[in-house]
Amino acid sequence: MRNLLEIDIGEIWVEGEISNLRRQASGHCYFTLKDDGAQISCVLFRGTASRAKAKPEDGMQARLFGEVSVYEARGQVQLVVKQLEDAGMGDLQAQFEKLKRKLDAEGLFDSAIKKKLPRFPSKVGLVTSPTGAALQDMLNILNRRAPWVQPVLYPVTVQGKGAERGIAKGIQELGDPGKHGFPEVDVIIIGRGGGSMEDLWNFNEEIVARAIHSCPIPIVSAVGHEIDFTISDFASDVRAPTPSAAAELVVPDASELRASVRLSGAALQRSMEGRLRHDAAILSAARRALLPRDAERALRDPIQELGRLREDLQIATDGQLDDLHIRVKEGAALHAAHHPRRGIERRVERLDHTRALLERAGKSAIERSSEHLKGMAAMIRALGPESTFARGFSITLDKEGNIIRNASGLLEGDMLETQFAEGKVRSKITEGDL
Repeated sequence: MRNLLEIDIGEIWVEGEISNLRRQASGHCYFTLKDDGAQISCVLFRGTASRAKAKPEDGMQARLFGEVSVYEARGQVQLVVKQLEDAGMGDLQAQFEKLKRKLDAEGLFDSAIKKKLPRFPSKVGLVTSPTGAALQDMLNILNRRAPWVQPVLYPVTVQGKGAERGIAKGIQELGDPGKHGFPEVDVIIIGRGGGSMEDLWNFNEEIVARAIHSCPIPIVSAVGHEIDFTISDFASDVRAPTPSAAAELVVPDASELRASVRLSGAALQRSMEGRLRHDAAILSAARRALLPRDAERALRDPIQELGRLREDLQIATDGQLDDLHIRVKEGAALHAAHHPRRGIERRVERLDHTRALLERAGKSAIERSSEHLKGMAAMIRALGPESTFARGFSITLDKEGNIIRNASGLLEGDMLETQFAEGKVRSKITEGDL
């Protein structure tokens, strides 16, 4: 019964009301999930409970994801819960299931169209947040396992309104690098760290699923934690439970490769030495079968040829091992030259150069403006009233401060003020002055 249920039904979503909740000292939870017409026993183990998006409570309307099984000791059908959500998440889950059914019917999840990951990639595309911990985890693992691999980051926003468009654009542009000026990558990882269903929702959008389906390069989806499933997981060629696991999936381990090369070299050496010993034994037997003098003459050249072949084999084996070591070193140097840190350093250098140019241009402009102002000041001094006063002229004003240009308008008794280069004089018009 258990095998039949686990294979034919397996993992399912079930919604209902939690009742008869029992929390054990071990941290495990046992309860019943029921609706108007049925009920089923459920178990939520401690590890899963610590990661659950909601805590079970009596009377709570919950949505559970788990595996249908049989508890043999009691002969009881039960649901082993792997994910628990408050039923308030129902709208999002309904959208998720609706889109999943639609895309599945169109064949986007068909295993027959899944692309195989390359065994030895040289460049790995990363479509993720440039500031997230997921990126650092992936870079650390890629550098540790395969230092010759060059990561190519396409920075995107992985959460919030419209983030799905940036994710889809990143997949499309890395999938057609020649058109958009990116290096040609061998495999692409898309993903982010864990979060709620709302946090991960951008990876459930149809535009992302169709971009994955259309991409000619193999894609690994690594969204959230192991219990989180998104539409991108189903549409991608491979699903990884976490971003760190994705990095381990796409590249081989350099230490394991070196050990494999050493073992292969040793096995090849043993095989050839065995073959040579076998051939030497045959020749030795042939020598003994011939007359001593004729045997020596007949076998002299084959024995020399055998020695030459032994030396050639040793040289070829050593050369192959040296070549592999050189390729590993060259890959590590290439990785260091193209590491994102080196790109940042080059951009800082360009910024410093641009800043120096701006400072020199600004200083030159200020000097030109200063010279221009000095010239204008000299012109003002030459054309201003001070220079006129200096030549002996004066200005006469009436009591309102207006300049008097014609004496015909003056009357007896008017008060005047005359301004000289140095000082002023007040005067009054008398009858004899007119």
